[in-house]
Amino acid sequence: MRDEQANTRGPRAYAGFVAIGLIAGLLSGLFGVGGGTVIVPLLVLLLGFDQRLAAGTSLTAIVPTASVGVISYALSGSVAWIPALILAAGAVAGAQIGSRLMPRISQRALRWGFVAFLLVVLVSLFLVIPSRDSVFHLTWLNGAGLVLVGILTGVIAGLIGVGGGVVVVPVLMVVFGTSDLVAKGTSLLMMIPTAVSGTIGNLRHRNVDVGGALIIGISACTTTALGAWLATLIDPATGNLLFAAYLVAIAVQMSIKAIRSR
Repeated sequence: MRDEQANTRGPRAYAGFVAIGLIAGLLSGLFGVGGGTVIVPLLVLLLGFDQRLAAGTSLTAIVPTASVGVISYALSGSVAWIPALILAAGAVAGAQIGSRLMPRISQRALRWGFVAFLLVVLVSLFLVIPSRDSVFHLTWLNGAGLVLVGILTGVIAGLIGVGGGVVVVPVLMVVFGTSDLVAKGTSLLMMIPTAVSGTIGNLRHRNVDVGGALIIGISACTTTALGAWLATLIDPATGNLLFAAYLVAIAVQMSIKAIRSR
């Protein structure tokens, strides 16, 4: 079925891949997220992908997208390198846990739980405005906290297929007091090894449309730097407001899936 889909692909599909990539890249750079919350539903709705193939294709496309985003944020010194690697190590382990727990836990309950988490994050974004001058000082205590956040992020990603940026960015800002730009740059760096690890597994199980992933990823790379640049022009309060709107869209998307799963 997948081979047949690839062989009969026409101009509409290629145009769809490019459009999806452009949108995902802009949001990835602007908010420090992988773009999977945009890529997956658009692949399903516009191009008729099944959920599993869409998720695998999205994860592969995130690798080049996040790489360009990291470079863009690194040029302004907005990447916490060691914390990002700690988060990534926890996320890779957590994703394995999440994938094993998936058959044992109700997806509907998980989605509603994630919506509740997003609502808490939304409230906190209006209570805590990050300072652009704040510096992340790594200690044994917050290092252990990063490991825990990484594991929980990986578990959530493994269970419901949501990228880590949606969790990591607000947690770094609200809990760890990181500036919004550093939170976004660090989140993108964390995603790269996580996405590579997931992509290897998906390729083995043939859950990736390689051609589609390449087109989306390359297209996304052209707008990721633009999104990262726009993030530096927006003040932290406005950035929080825009990120909150993005989270509302995700919460609505998750709620619809939870309702339909009944």
